[in-house]
Amino acid sequence: MEVDFLPRETDVAFSWLDSLGDSARRILIVDNDKNTTHLVKILLEKTGRYVVFEENDSTRAHQTARNFRPDLIFLDVVMPDRDGGEIAAQIRADPELQYTPIIFLTALVTRAEASNGLRIDEHPFLAKPIDIQELIKAIEGHVPARAKGIGS
Repeated sequence: MEVDFLPRETDVAFSWLDSLGDSARRILIVDNDKNTTHLVKILLEKTGRYVVFEENDSTRAHQTARNFRPDLIFLDVVMPDRDGGEIAAQIRADPELQYTPIIFLTALVTRAEASNGLRIDEHPFLAKPIDIQELIKAIEGHVPARAKGIGS
């Protein structure tokens, strides 16, 4: 049985994030594979520098992004119902989210292809299976350090 503890389809703020301080970066990962998103969440949050929200329903991805206000979105390309390209376009069209960096995750390319700087709809992408060090490097390369500084 799956239980949703956080509100959906509302503009309720994620007030619990306020207790994390200014240095934690908010990362949203959208992928229909719950094992992938949960593993990424655990590994990134273990560093103490990120708070990660998992969204496994592509039809809720845009609203989740509006509610969560991520600093960066990892977005799977191939998902049921709505693909990553559709979601990215919807986020880009949203004035409140249009400047949020999006990095696609895909099993459709090799690591070599991903590391050559190719882009999907102007967004960078990482190859699956996911390597946590590559994810961290991608976050650090696309989200500027906060004034209070991560790692300070």
